[in-house]
Amino acid sequence: MQQDDLDQKIGARIKTERESRNWSLTDLAERAGVSRAMIHKIERGDSSPTAKLLSKLSGAFQMTMSTLMARAEADGGQLLRRQDQSVWTDPETGYLRRHVSPQTQLPLDLVEVTLPAGARVPIPAAAYAFSEHLIWVIEGSLVFHEGDVRHALEVGDCLHLGPPTDCIFENAGEAPCTYAVIVLRRPPPLTQNPQ
Repeated sequence: MQQDDLDQKIGARIKTERESRNWSLTDLAERAGVSRAMIHKIERGDSSPTAKLLSKLSGAFQMTMSTLMARAEADGGQLLRRQDQSVWTDPETGYLRRHVSPQTQLPLDLVEVTLPAGARVPIPAAAYAFSEHLIWVIEGSLVFHEGDVRHALEVGDCLHLGPPTDCIFENAGEAPCTYAVIVLRRPPPLTQNPQ
């Protein structure tokens, strides 16, 4: 899938998620801490969202960025061949995200990320709500900042993230780092209706 096509699908998915909640652009802007004008540009496909921005929007929807992207990319089927996997590049950092797992009823997403040398990608705590995350380093090295805790991860290392907190993915090395993110989605808690 071409980047422009994926940007259009992401924008349409954000609009669908917003409208399904009966939120105005202003409602989403306030919940995500993102400008109304930026959301409008993304929904129209006029702007490529950054990873940081997508994580803020997905957090406002009480879902992971992975879930939001999977819904935008959804085609279905049990087998998703590499050439058919959606690839998205963050225009700000060059972070390359490949959605590896096929669309199934499993509450699981598998994503491969290549982080360029010197790149830092901050992700707010809201993007980690209602999910469990594992990070498995495949190539290179990754520094993962989980709140105030710094994890230096090498090839083969696998980290289970703790409770939601602001995080930073950082490649402090001189070569790209490739890692897998495994996301296990949990449904948000049911809200009680006042009697």
